[in-house]
Amino acid sequence: MIQELLTYFNPLDYVVIWLVVAFLIALYVSFNTFPAIFMISVKKQLMDEPGSRSVHSKRTPTLGGIAIFMSLVVVITTLGALLNTKVLLLLLGGMSILFFLGLKDDLLVLSPKKKFLGQLLAALVLIIFTDTRIVGFFGIFGITTLPYWFSVLFTLFVYVLIINAYNLIDGVDGLAGSLALFACAAFTYIFLKTQDISMATIAVATIGSLIPFLRLNFAKKRKIFMGDTGSMIIGFLLSFFVVRFLSEAQIYRTSIFYNSAPILALAIVFFPLLDTFRVFFIRIVFHRKSPFHADQNHLHHGFLRLGYSHIQTTTCIVIINVILFVLALLFKDFEIHLQLILLLSIGTILYSTVFLYHWILNSKSKSEINRRDTLI
Repeated sequence: MIQELLTYFNPLDYVVIWLVVAFLIALYVSFNTFPAIFMISVKKQLMDEPGSRSVHSKRTPTLGGIAIFMSLVVVITTLGALLNTKVLLLLLGGMSILFFLGLKDDLLVLSPKKKFLGQLLAALVLIIFTDTRIVGFFGIFGITTLPYWFSVLFTLFVYVLIINAYNLIDGVDGLAGSLALFACAAFTYIFLKTQDISMATIAVATIGSLIPFLRLNFAKKRKIFMGDTGSMIIGFLLSFFVVRFLSEAQIYRTSIFYNSAPILALAIVFFPLLDTFRVFFIRIVFHRKSPFHADQNHLHHGFLRLGYSHIQTTTCIVIINVILFVLALLFKDFEIHLQLILLLSIGTILYSTVFLYHWILNSKSKSEINRRDTLI
């Protein structure tokens, strides 16, 4: 009886209930894992020590990624048998590689070279065994289909870029987690539109795992960070969502997102990529240093210097990213090069507007002070 039910069961026939169950499982596991993480972190003194670059002044547990990982493991284990099992098991394998690397880095510190190799291995597992890769540029710059070897290399580049971009923005309370929550909500919408229930399930489960974390990440007492464990897993998941979305849209030209898939994907991860390229440019061109040299030139540091709180900084950045995604949806029927130009232009303007506004205010204040000094 049970076997027959499982054989003919299709989650798409009960999609709302299915996604609610996935969300609640992840939420429950994540919520109930954090007390143990706090107890172990405090007892074993597994804390993040404030440094010269830190925007925090107190020692804080940094193992929040464990709860996120455990939530996803439980969802994949319990619900994965009724989904695309092969893809989910390989996804879980890649996540496990990054989980243990991130955990070691949070506890003992891991060399960048070993983290980089681990990221390549986790990505290659999915690229090779599922053949999920970026097969073309959708006509951007006149390029449609890529040679296999270049397709694999470019897909690896996208994985490494997004994973490390999310790691780099994890410097303000709630920023990495909130952007990841928004990205998962956006991908849930997209995957439901394309009827990719397996990816929609994982995206919703990730939302469920992030909500208890964000509650604690924003808290003043019993605060916790996701650490490299969490940021690498989240970055890996989102990079897989991007690659999966682009791969499926390229293969099935009847997809409603065929003409806009790369623009929508870019809109979803716009801020992490913008901040990464901006910081690398500043470090290489202006400071003549390695692009991986740590500093306080990130956009979120700029918001803090303007007097914004952590919550205000996170809220402002996430709202702008949501606006960009909505605009990308509205532009999805435009010619693809026009979509790209609009997204890059509007995105850059929106993120620059905050700083320009404060610069104008400061200029007016200085002019007013000088005028008063002259009169006196």
